[in-house]
Order: sequence, then C-alpha cells, then structure tokens
Amino acid sequence: MRETLVRRPAVAGFFYPSDEEELRSLAGGMLDAVDATPQPAVAAIVPHAGLVYSGQCAAHVWKRVAIPEIVVVLAPNHTGAVASPGASAWSRGRFAMPFGDVPIAEDLLERLSAACPLVRHDPSAHLREHAVEVELPFVQLLGAGMSLAPIVLAWDRWEPSLELATALARVVREWDGAVLLVASSDMTHYESATSAARKDRLALDAVERLDGRGLLDTCHRETITMCGRAPAAVVLEAARQLGATRAEIVDYRHSGWVTGDDSQVVAYAGVVMR
Repeated sequence: MRETLVRRPAVAGFFYPSDEEELRSLAGGMLDAVDATPQPAVAAIVPHAGLVYSGQCAAHVWKRVAIPEIVVVLAPNHTGAVASPGASAWSRGRFAMPFGDVPIAEDLLERLSAACPLVRHDPSAHLREHAVEVELPFVQLLGAGMSLAPIVLAWDRWEPSLELATALARVVREWDGAVLLVASSDMTHYESATSAARKDRLALDAVERLDGRGLLDTCHRETITMCGRAPAAVVLEAARQLGATRAEIVDYRHSGWVTGDDSQVVAYAGVVMR
C-alpha cells in the first residue's frame, strides 16, 4: 500500500487566516459580494496573492464557475524547488487546509503523467509554494467533494507549454466527468498602477484571443512580470483545444485598491473561459 502523502499548509495565517471561522467569514464575504450565478466553464485564470489584496478578484471568478468533480490548478514555481522535468505534480494523498483536507485526483494525474513526460510526482516543488494553496478556500466553500490536481510549472517557454496543453486537453477530453482547468497567476508586479494597467492590457489582449503563445511572446517582449504566464499559456491552449471560444475578463484590480498607494502595485485579473 502506498503511503498517504499530506501536504501541510505553507501560508495559512499569512496569505489567509488559519482560523476556520475567520477564513469562512473573509472568503465567504468576498463570494457573497459577487452577484453572479455559477455556470459550467472550461477554464479560468485566478490571482493568488494574500486574500486581502487579490481575494475579491478571485471571488469574481470562482462565483461565476460551477465547481466540477476535479479542478486542475496550474501554478508558477515561485520557490525554485524542482525535481521534475518542469511540471511538478503532487500526485498522491491530499492537501490539508483549515476547512479540511482536499483529496488529490490521483487517477487523472496518473493519466496525465503517462501522456506527458514533463509531468512527474514532485512534492518538493509544492512544500513552500503558495499559488495553489491560496485558491483552495474558495473552491472548498463552493465545491464540496471536489478533488484537486495541482501542478507547478518551472518553465517560461512555448514548446513545453504546448506539449503539456495538448496532453492535458486529451486527458480531459477522454475523462468520464467534468474537469475545470485553472491557471493561478497575478499580473504585473511592483510598477505604478498606470504602468501595470498599460502592460496588462497587452497581455490580456492575448488572453482574450485564447492565444497562449501570443501571451508568452507579449510578456517577454514587453517585460510584463505576470508570474503565472506559463500556466496561463497552457490553460489558454488547452481550453482552445477543448472547444472554448471566448475568454471574459470578469475583474481587474491592483493592491493599491487596498493600500491606497498606486506608486508600486501588484495587479490581478480574473478570467473565465467558455
């Protein structure tokens, strides 16, 4: 029998409250503030900063999408820890959270690993990474019984993004059940709100075209510090292959909305693909 792996929270009490009731009040209040009805979606892009900064933007996405039985979250590798060919999955066990444990979608990740040699079980990449974990309070509040397929990416190029996107689309297409693809990403980092908005508009133009390659090219050319551009490129291309025809930007904001300082912000965008 394989050992059950439990991934402990890395940023509870820092990016979001560690107390269950305090977290329920914060995340639940953000969801309640969004007047929207959940509908099936192919994919989404959701920010991952501390909830006081990006949580309301994230809530605008999560409130609009129906949470299926499996949620695949692709995130950037902020820590640099990687022992995989670049797509590090936590493939077994569960993620522990204040609301309770989230089970891992082991069968789907096994199929994806078989379909794409870039994907490998690599717990080391997840131990201190926040970009998957911060999404989970919203998912748990809205999608009881869901399973998680967490993957952290350590590249910034189109070729591996296309390879993973094609394998992911094939696995999802053949899966007997609904799957939601999510790219966890913030937008421009540590520039003025005006500069961030200008640069992010260029990136989001590519997002609206479902153009993953164009997104990466734009970020490189315009020095756009969108941390999850590779996860977003993968999700955009996989969504396109799965039949998505539009990407709707449902929210855009920045940290200055909270701090009152627009001189150096981190920006956030919420996107739903159908």
